[in-house]
Amino acid sequence: MSRSAPLLPASVPLVSAASALLALTLTACSGGGVQGTPGGSGVRDPYFPKAGNGGYDVTHYDLTLAYDPGDHHLTGTAVITARATKDLSAFDLDLKGLDVAGVTVEGRAARFSRAGQELTVRPHDELDKGETFSATVRYSGTPVTITDADRAKEGWLRTADGALALGEPVGSMAWFPGNHHPSDKAAYDISVTVPKDLQAVSNGELKSETVTGGRKTFRWHTAEPMASYVATLAIGHYDITRPTIKGGLPAYVAVDPTQTKASRAVLAKLPEVMEWAETNFGPYPFSSTGAIVDRPDDAGYELETQNRPVFPGTPELGILVHEIAHQWYGDSVTPKTWRDMWLNESFARYAEWLWQEDNDGETAQEIFDALYRGDYYDDPEDNKAIWAFPPAKPSDAAHISDPPVYDRGAMVLHKIRQTVGDDTFYDIIQGWAAAHRHGNADTADFTAYVEKKAPDKDFDGIWKDWLYGDGKPAHP
Repeated sequence: MSRSAPLLPASVPLVSAASALLALTLTACSGGGVQGTPGGSGVRDPYFPKAGNGGYDVTHYDLTLAYDPGDHHLTGTAVITARATKDLSAFDLDLKGLDVAGVTVEGRAARFSRAGQELTVRPHDELDKGETFSATVRYSGTPVTITDADRAKEGWLRTADGALALGEPVGSMAWFPGNHHPSDKAAYDISVTVPKDLQAVSNGELKSETVTGGRKTFRWHTAEPMASYVATLAIGHYDITRPTIKGGLPAYVAVDPTQTKASRAVLAKLPEVMEWAETNFGPYPFSSTGAIVDRPDDAGYELETQNRPVFPGTPELGILVHEIAHQWYGDSVTPKTWRDMWLNESFARYAEWLWQEDNDGETAQEIFDALYRGDYYDDPEDNKAIWAFPPAKPSDAAHISDPPVYDRGAMVLHKIRQTVGDDTFYDIIQGWAAAHRHGNADTADFTAYVEKKAPDKDFDGIWKDWLYGDGKPAHP
């Protein structure tokens, strides 16, 4: 499942008096020798133009964190390894709230300034295009909770016994500085120190637990590229299990003790769901799996956090299938922009349909027909909402997680299946996951891929009426 963030202006001036002044200041301070330019704030995402930053590509985050739930205080050091994609005199990082104590670039103190979510860093020496550099940011404070345009909460969520960090679409900037846009994926090492009676659960594999005095440190490692919006950190009391997955894939499941009994039966299905998903979608793209189950009031939605999805309370089996499918579609194949959200959610929704079809439930065709008739959901308004806008063109940032992105997007996939037949359809969805494994893709990439895989079929009507067309198509 997915979330949205506060709507930002549709356009941001590329040149302003402030940026011009910054350039003049940098030139003056360097005696006129600086050839680079500022990297720029925001990557001009169509819905979140200030998200991410220009001029560099992050390859690795090394986060060293300490959190005290008693006073809600977070202390952090972020070491960010990146490659300059242009000559840089300055670059920006996204960071919401928190106080910055100091910044170094390549071991030398760097000047910095704050403006909204932008942390602008001015290295002592300019960075050359192609150069790999390391920036270290020391920060602390009380992390903030961000309210999305649809009124959902993300960022740093306080819980009864700790905290839960959720990032879709821009909430991760509430707990570490970075290039917070899905187009820039990186490897992660996250070290978290908490009171010794608590656990700290994150992405990837747990490399060590050490106790010093009254504190315990957990070290997590994520080798495969990860978008920051699917990074997570859960701090609290958890019952930990490590179920056996076919092939020996490591699994780590953390469940709030209040949810352990109720969750036992559905989480026991995790090995079966993983095996089913690999059969349908191809080899699992990551080196571990699992889940985090918190209390129902800790978050109002599930999220496909990489390696181990987060669930607010005991998940239904269909939701478990949905979030596991996201590991292929959304986490491994990640959208280039937030306009391409349907590529995440349509696949995950269609996975629910396929699971039902393979387990003596309704067929995908029956679900499709009920949605088209308008009697799938009990509430007529829910059935009507499917046709509010085309899946590939959400109306604005507040609606990127609305029903057309999920249900009508899944109907697009079913139309493709109807057109090409089952054999080619499974070739398409498995091939798509393989072709863009650990990368980024957009809607144009997907439609071109489908047409390449079935060159003898005509998809123009599907794209025109179902993917991009306004209103309910005339024929199912």
